Amino acid sequence: MKTYISFLRGINVGGKRKILMADLKLLYSKLGFTKVVTYIQSGNVIFETKKNMSIQEIEEIIKLAVYRKYKFDVPVLVRTVKSVENTMSLNPFLKDESIAIERLYLVFLAENPSVEKLESILNIDISKDRFEIIGNEVFVCYFDKMSNSKLTNNFFESKLKVRATTRNWKTVSKLIEISSEQ
Repeated sequence: MKTYISFLRGINVGGKRKILMADLKLLYSKLGFTKVVTYIQSGNVIFETKKNMSIQEIEEIIKLAVYRKYKFDVPVLVRTVKSVENTMSLNPFLKDESIAIERLYLVFLAENPSVEKLESILNIDISKDRFEIIGNEVFVCYFDKMSNSKLTNNFFESKLKVRATTRNWKTVSKLIEISSEQ
């Protein structure tokens, strides 16, 4: 049985697209997923399944179920716990001990961006913020705060032309910790 983490984009932000985590947990259970655990209100869900489905099929099932229940479209990105652990080990900014963990974020992309889009994004002035794209994830290190930066989730979606959702490093670390306790 595989353990997955799903990241729902843009729920419970500014009082819009509200989904209670208890309701989300129940929805996943009704879909046949087991050991369902939610973490904070931003749509992070750890779950297991015996079903033999691709990640894209899991994403589509969850997205459709959310739409049917709440009548709004929510992008859903799913990763195996093992792939998130592997991704975390690749963070180039962890090598620099002077960087506060609060400045690190991980952007999950729905797919690998095209070479053309990758090349175009490298020429954009981003001030003192830094990022590195590895596969279908973007590691971001903010000089100051995310809210003061051009490097937002919308920036990456717009420039790379792929769906994305962003989590801070502490949240991703906590999700791995919770999944190891199951």
